[in-house]
Amino acid sequence: MFSVLELLPPPPPQVRVVDVGAQRDPGSPDVYLPLLNAGCASVIGFEPAQAECEKLSAASGPHRTYLPYVIGEGDRRTFCVCKDSRTSSLYEPNAPLLSYFQMLEEPCRVVERVEVRTVALDDVAELGDVDYLKLDVQGAEADVLRGARRALEQAVVVHSEVEFVPLYKGQPLFGDVDALLRAHGFLFHTFPGFGMRAFRPIMLNHDPNLGLRQFLWSEAVHVKNFMRFNELSPEKLLKLAVILHEIYSSYDLCALALRHYDARLGAAYIERLSGAPAAERAGCKNSQGRRVRADTPC
Repeated sequence: MFSVLELLPPPPPQVRVVDVGAQRDPGSPDVYLPLLNAGCASVIGFEPAQAECEKLSAASGPHRTYLPYVIGEGDRRTFCVCKDSRTSSLYEPNAPLLSYFQMLEEPCRVVERVEVRTVALDDVAELGDVDYLKLDVQGAEADVLRGARRALEQAVVVHSEVEFVPLYKGQPLFGDVDALLRAHGFLFHTFPGFGMRAFRPIMLNHDPNLGLRQFLWSEAVHVKNFMRFNELSPEKLLKLAVILHEIYSSYDLCALALRHYDARLGAAYIERLSGAPAAERAGCKNSQGRRVRADTPC
C-alpha cells in the first residue's frame, strides 16, 4: 500500500491523538495504529476502569500515556459499571430495549454504580494540542464534546462511536452528535463499520453476534469542513492529509488538503502525489475495495 508519508521530507508530521475510552476489544487494533507504526503519532488516552487503564499503561510504548479519568463536562455523575467493562457508561443501559436483541442485555447488565466527578477535556493539563479525537464512551459522546470546545477548535478529525437507537437511557444519538460537531465546523465523512444484532429469537448461523437489517451503532468520522480548508494552518492541513490517507484511504480528500497546503506555502506535494509510481498507485483501492486507476492520484 502506497503511503503519503513517503512523499514528505523527514521528520514526518507528529499527529497528537486523544483517545477517550481507550479500552480495546480483544484482537481489534487501535484505528490510529498505522500512524503509530509509521512513527508519526503520540497518544494520550483516557480509560475510567482503573484495571484496564493499568493494563494499557503496562503495554504501551514511549509515545502513549493513559490516565484513569472519566471524561465528561466536569460535573458529578453516576457511572454505571457493567458486566462487560467495555459497555460501562455515564448512562444507564436501556434494558427493556436491549432485551429485544441477541447478546446485548447481559453484557450491559449493571453490576455497580459509582459516583464520580467527570473531567472536561479542556481542563486536562496533560492534553496539549489536539489533532485527532477518538471517542468510544458508550452513549456519552455529546457529554465529552460539550466539555471539549478548545479541543474541537484544534482537532481536524473526530472518530466516534455513535448509536442509532437508545441503547442507553436518555443518550444522545448519531443525529445529536452530528449536529453538535457541525456546530463546531465539522462535516460527516464516513461510517467505517456498523454494529448489528438480530431480534430475538432469531439467530443467524448460530451466531448471536450477527445481525440482519437493524443497524444499532457505528463508528462515525467527521472532518473539518472541506469548504473551509483555507482557514486551517499549513501544519494542520498536512496532519489532516496524513490521517485521511493512512487511516481511512480517503485519497481524494487527502489530495484536497494537500492542494490547500501547496497553495499556502508554494509547495508541490499534490504533484508528488499525482506523480507517484504507477505500479504503486495501481495497487491502491478505494473504501469499497475497487482498484483505483493508475492515472488517478491515490
